[in-house]
Order: sequence, then structure tokens, then C-alpha cells
Amino acid sequence: MVLLSGKIISARDASLKRVVEGLKRGEELPFRLDGQTLYYMGPTPSRPGRAIGSAGPTTSSRMDGYTETLLEQGLKCTIGKGGRSMRLKEKMQECKSVYFAVVGGTGALVSRCISRAEVVAYPDLGAEAVFELEVHNLPAVVINDIYGNDLYVQGRAAYQIK
Repeated sequence: MVLLSGKIISARDASLKRVVEGLKRGEELPFRLDGQTLYYMGPTPSRPGRAIGSAGPTTSSRMDGYTETLLEQGLKCTIGKGGRSMRLKEKMQECKSVYFAVVGGTGALVSRCISRAEVVAYPDLGAEAVFELEVHNLPAVVINDIYGNDLYVQGRAAYQIK
């Protein structure tokens, strides 16, 4: 278990597709990827007085095809829910990147850990825009580390009937 604090970015399917397409065209991004943490999340509108609405994780495996390119650009951490493909886990190990999971269905609770949310790219995508978030003590679990360990695989193996 970890508690994450600091500035991170959030994005999901539509915005990640644009990011990767832009990188392939040689475009500069309006945010940095090198050393960055990316949360796979599409928020709901915020209530008055709140920085963000519900901010739960989305399924990470859907982002694997985009994430490979982002890792090559220096992305160091991803946050989402569910497992990753073997290919991406190998790429994460090669790039010394870590994957954290946030429990699905906890979006309202996670939103309490976010003190600021600002759109930094693709505002036309609404909830799928790229946001910069300021997070404080966001609870997550290390699933894949830089050594190739996978908590989902290890957890299942520990409970296999022999």
C-alpha cells in the first residue's frame, strides 16, 4: 500500500489516442511525460466547492496499447484498475515503471484526495480531457514493480490448491 501525493495527470481512451497520435507526428505535448504519473480516470462534474466529482479508476488494460509509447517518453507510474498485458508488463520492467491499482467503485472516496483539477489538454473531450490533478494521500496498491513482480499473479498463486 502507498499514499500518493503531488501533481499527476489523468487521461483515458480518447485523450490517450490523441496524445500518441500527436507524438507520432512529432508534436509537443502541453504537459510533460518524463517522470510523470498517469491516472486512468475520467471524472464526473464537480459539486460546488469541490475540485472534482467522482474520480474512480478505469480499466487499465484498455490503455496498454497507448501506454507503451508513453513509457518510451519517460512515463514512470500509471494508476488504474485491473491487470496489464504481459507485453506491457515487460515494457514497464524495461522502462523502470510502476503500476498502482485503486479499488474500483471508490470514485467518491478518491475525489476527496484531489484538491485541484485543471484541464491541460483536449478540453473538447470533456471528462476524457487530460487533467492535471493535485492529490494528497491517494491510496493505491503496487501491482507491478520495476523488477517484474505482479501482485495479481502472486496473490492468485498463494491461494492455488496444490
